[in-house]
Amino acid sequence: MDKRITGKQYEDLAAAYLEERGFRQLAANFRSRQGEVDLIGIHENCLVFVEVKYRKNTRSGLPEEAVSLPKQQKICLVSDYYRLQHPKEGTRQVRYDVVAFCGDEIVWHKNAFPYTRKGRQLSW
Repeated sequence: MDKRITGKQYEDLAAAYLEERGFRQLAANFRSRQGEVDLIGIHENCLVFVEVKYRKNTRSGLPEEAVSLPKQQKICLVSDYYRLQHPKEGTRQVRYDVVAFCGDEIVWHKNAFPYTRKGRQLSW
């Protein structure tokens, strides 16, 4: 199966899963020159940027382990751009989550990583 199709299917499943748990989706596959964020929404009054990862099994590691430091940095850069483009939402506290699918299991890692940029970890 084409990886883009599989990715889209799991992003849709993640969106439905999150919405059932109070997440209000604002955007999907938001892009900037720096990269892309799978899902953006509001949960518990936070502006949440979500990376969705899927693995058929754990032979190549857990899906959440694929969100490397460089990937985290890209997500944070995209979040900066989103907040500039949406100033009303940009005043909220920000959170970075990962939704991980492994086989039939789904795990929502809230606050999976801190704001990270160019090898430094910064707080809001």
